[in-house]
Amino acid sequence: MAERPEIKLPSDLSYAFEWSKTGDEKKDAVLSDTEQFIKAVDMAIADQDPLDKAYRFYSEGEAAAGSQKFIQEFVDYKDRITGTKRFFDAKVKTNADGTAGLVYCEDQTKAYNKSLKTGKTDVTTPSNDDYVLYSSLLRIGKQGVWITEKLTSRRGSAECRP
Repeated sequence: MAERPEIKLPSDLSYAFEWSKTGDEKKDAVLSDTEQFIKAVDMAIADQDPLDKAYRFYSEGEAAAGSQKFIQEFVDYKDRITGTKRFFDAKVKTNADGTAGLVYCEDQTKAYNKSLKTGKTDVTTPSNDDYVLYSSLLRIGKQGVWITEKLTSRRGSAECRP
């Protein structure tokens, strides 16, 4: 069993992962490890550490590089995320070559940026841009953990809007 990094998040940040267990061990592990990856990226943002080990435990290649860039933007602005992030409509496909594909939606209508300089939260009006469609490619890493290798996002996706 892999020695997973501990993920500690600010108390004012919460998640709603509205995807149920599939009953398929591999698919459920993909969903579970993706949850950890998402939280690890947010922890790196909260800690203002673009090279945090936790998200790099769950990602490599393009996905890790993209996450580092994303985290760095928050560091540059001295911001972090607060509120609730909701994830739903996950579709997992395991492939014959040992990889897996995962497509899912995020609702950011109740998630906001919080300034680390002023402590103020930038409460925004919900918009279509708050709905993001993600598509990722994962593979099993040496430690038996699903590693996100590729991750694309499309903000304002009609597929994810109510």
